[in-house]
Amino acid sequence: MPELKYSSAELMIINAARLLRDGDVVFVGVGQPNLACNLAKRTHAPNLVMIYEAGVIGAEPARLPLSIGDPTLVSGSLSVVSMYDIFANYLQRGNVDVGFMGGAQIDKYGNINATVIGDYTQPKVRLPGSGGSQEIAAWANRCYIMTPHQKRRFPEKVEFMTSAGFIRGRGDREQAGLRGGGMLAVVTDIGLMEPDENGEMILTALHPGKTAEEAKANTGWDLKTASQLRTTEPVTKKELKILRDELDPTGIYLKGAA
Repeated sequence: MPELKYSSAELMIINAARLLRDGDVVFVGVGQPNLACNLAKRTHAPNLVMIYEAGVIGAEPARLPLSIGDPTLVSGSLSVVSMYDIFANYLQRGNVDVGFMGGAQIDKYGNINATVIGDYTQPKVRLPGSGGSQEIAAWANRCYIMTPHQKRRFPEKVEFMTSAGFIRGRGDREQAGLRGGGMLAVVTDIGLMEPDENGEMILTALHPGKTAEEAKANTGWDLKTASQLRTTEPVTKKELKILRDELDPTGIYLKGAA
C-alpha cells in the first residue's frame, strides 16, 4: 500500500479534530479550526454543536464559510442571536466546551500573543489583536491551538499577553478569577503539547516519524517531555478525502499549505 502524502496543515487539522468529543459545544473560528470542527462532525462527533462569534448557534454550513459573518452559517442553524448573547449568556455561563485559539506566539504557560511583536508603542509587527479570543481563553472549558512548531512561535514568555493561559502557573489563573480550563492542548506539525500539574506546556505526543529532539530544537524554552511519550494515530485516507473533497475542495485553506 503506498504511503499517504499530506501537508503539515492537514496533519494538524486532523489531529485537532480528534481532540473534539461528540456533543461538544465549540466556539469555532474560520480557517483551519473551522476545518477541524467540520471534520470531527463528519467522522466521530456527529453531535458537535458549532457556535460562531457573530451569533450563530448550531451552524450547519453548506459550504466552507469565509468569515464569521458568512451567510452560509445561518441556513439550517439552531439559533441566531446577538454577539452580546453569545459571549454573556453562553460563553461566560460555562456553556461552551471548547474554544479554538490562534496567535503569533504561545509561551511555556499557554499564554497567547496576537497583538504586537516588539514594543507595544513602536512594534516591529502589529498583529490583528484579540477579537473575542481574550474572553474565549478566560471562559471556555477547554482551549486548543494549532500552529507550526517553530522556535519564533514558542518563546519562553510572550511579548504581549493577549489571551491568558496559565499566566505564570495554574495558581495564577485561579487567582485571576478565570473559570475556564485554560490551554489544554497545542497541536503542531511535530506533536502535541499539554500542561503539566504546574500549567507548563510539555511534550506529550509525537506524530509518526517525528522526534522529541525536533520538538525541543524548535521550542524557545527547555521543553520537558512526558514520562510516557505517546505516538499519534496515523492520518487516514478517509480523513484526507473528507478534508480535500468535501470541506475545502477549492483549496481555500489547504492550497499551498506546507
